[in-house]
Amino acid sequence: MHKLQVEAAPQVAAKLWTPANIVTLIRICLVPVFVVVLLSPWPQWFHLPDLAEHSKSLIAAAIFVLISCTDWLDGYLARSRGEVTDFGKFMDPLADKILVMAALLALIELGSLPSWVALIIVAREFIVSGVRMVAASKGTVISASWYGKFKTVFQMIAIVLFTIKDSYMMGTLVEAFSDVMWVISWIVMAIALLLTVVSMLDYISKARELIGLGPSKRAKRKQKAESEQSENIEETNVGVRAADIEHLAAQVISHASERGITIGTAESLTGGMISAALTSVSGSSAVVRGGIASYATGVKSDVLDVPESVINEFGVVSTQVARHMAQGACKGLTCNVAVAVTGIAGPSGAEPGKPVGTVCLACASDTGITAQRKHFEGNRNQVRMQTTFEALRMIDAAVCGRQQSAS
Repeated sequence: MHKLQVEAAPQVAAKLWTPANIVTLIRICLVPVFVVVLLSPWPQWFHLPDLAEHSKSLIAAAIFVLISCTDWLDGYLARSRGEVTDFGKFMDPLADKILVMAALLALIELGSLPSWVALIIVAREFIVSGVRMVAASKGTVISASWYGKFKTVFQMIAIVLFTIKDSYMMGTLVEAFSDVMWVISWIVMAIALLLTVVSMLDYISKARELIGLGPSKRAKRKQKAESEQSENIEETNVGVRAADIEHLAAQVISHASERGITIGTAESLTGGMISAALTSVSGSSAVVRGGIASYATGVKSDVLDVPESVINEFGVVSTQVARHMAQGACKGLTCNVAVAVTGIAGPSGAEPGKPVGTVCLACASDTGITAQRKHFEGNRNQVRMQTTFEALRMIDAAVCGRQQSAS
């Protein structure tokens, strides 16, 4: 018999030469063109002596603007065509940095810009790149803020202005301020530098936990709010916590095991929480017979034998119905002790005389039956937790022969 050989389908590599990526690469290739046009004596090379130096700066500025605009174009192409690639994510911001760095160095060489301006911008890029690298190594992506976007815009505008203006690096302060272009250029550059520093601090603040500087103020406020909320929940639960329920359930199982007593539950608003608490205890299978989640009214009457006349007269949330539910559970589950709960956990369902939080409980055993009506404060989950805890107390009292008085 010939074996059928199945070749695995080759994985389709991500498309590299997308229109967006091509535009990005063209943008990088145009950077040297901008630098050559701005710095070199190309009018003499092409025998164009009539082309003034000022016109040469305008041509270089136009090329810079053209390159800058392609940044928007490649982003638009990638998103509109659904061709966002890892190569594009890497090259697009790199192209922007190459363009800005080349322009700054060229302006410094021309004497139009002091070197400390470039130092601030370069230092910011190194710091932000380092922060991003640390965040990425820990599986966290730090999103860019509007500070960074505006920083890029103002840097581009400032570079264009410095490219076309005449330099007043030398001379008196009066001479410098007599040139409107000089003033405007430096105002825009000052804004760009301010946004450069602010955007850097924003990145550091967002990643302060990742780089070992401790939690941010926002994280501290969030932790404090969560702590206060947790404290409020514990108070509203009147001291009932999951650990309290677990401890009481273990106590019930221990007492029932010692006395050879079997247990069952009939639950409406808790929907199985009491049974789940009991069966989570190791060894509970020896005493827990089962539980009936009688959420619907029909289940109460059909499965637990609650008379419809009782439901119609007193309503499903009543001690009378809870008594019949407990008796029905004892009979149906053939157990010695059964607890039943019915109530209104909220946030809706309130009835006249029965607000949200009204709960009726009953516990039936071989020696008798007891029932009580309670009102618990808190939200839906808190009411259900308090009901579960109170039901476990009634079971333990019945198992130990200490039937609680009705209240």
